[in-house]
Amino acid sequence: MNFRSVKTLYAAEMARSLRTVLQSIVSPVISTSLYFVVFGAAIGTRISEVDGVSYGAFIVPGLIMLMLLTQSVSNASFGIFFPRFTGTIYEILSAPVSYFEVVLGYVGAAATKSIVLGLIVLITARLFVPFEIAHPLMMLLFLVLTSLTFSLLGFIIGIWADGFEKLQLVPLLVITPLTFLGGTFYSIDMLPPAWQIVTLANPVVYLVSGFRWSFYGMGDVSIWASLGMIALFLALSLAVVNWIFRSGYGLKP
Repeated sequence: MNFRSVKTLYAAEMARSLRTVLQSIVSPVISTSLYFVVFGAAIGTRISEVDGVSYGAFIVPGLIMLMLLTQSVSNASFGIFFPRFTGTIYEILSAPVSYFEVVLGYVGAAATKSIVLGLIVLITARLFVPFEIAHPLMMLLFLVLTSLTFSLLGFIIGIWADGFEKLQLVPLLVITPLTFLGGTFYSIDMLPPAWQIVTLANPVVYLVSGFRWSFYGMGDVSIWASLGMIALFLALSLAVVNWIFRSGYGLKP
């Protein structure tokens, strides 16, 4: 593996984030904090606890997961779309750099930014409400796997999109609604039985539930089901990325 090429692509993407620190880091943290303040204050006064956990602490994992999913997709999609838009992607593809190294550089940078944002939001949430992390290693595992998987999804979207409008299509119309309906602000046990069954068809439920389990040792679904779902997402994303480079879809002029 050419580590120098991976380092160059990775460093270029990280440098772009540092040049736009207000948009890349400060804005997501403020937005997530506002979610926490508004929902914690508005609903927390009516719901004191959920499964023995204060409502303010209960929504912390869901809000971090919401931010992880949206930011991982947005960072990775724009990271690969911009070189396609400017045409510099052809210089990268013609260089002695393998497809794996290209993906590792772009996706690695996007995942790193999401992980850093997740940790910053975690620290920020601690200023608002006390909470403990029952399984810190599992929490870090979910943090890394989710960031990596959805950065791969963002990479796929960046290849698929032929305009800036399409970059926001999936995050706004698919990922964000699924996250809001995936138990971010509530336990699915609070829903009527019929809606509980429907909600289990939402794959984001398994991600939010698994991440919440790492905090409080409880979730809406089994921790093994959550790990299986994120592993399935990761495998599907890798398969699609492999097909993209083998077929040249979205990369060849």
